[in-house]
Amino acid sequence: MDVSDTRKLKAFEDENARLKKLLAEQMLDNAMLRDINAKKW
Repeated sequence: MDVSDTRKLKAFEDENARLKKLLAEQMLDNAMLRDINAKKW
């Protein structure tokens, strides 16, 4: 693995972490909306 591959791997890992955080936030939002909706009815 050369320097270029290492940089690409780091970029992919950073992107993966960002997307995982985004997914977690969306799942939390979804759970909150479900909870609010359940309490309304």
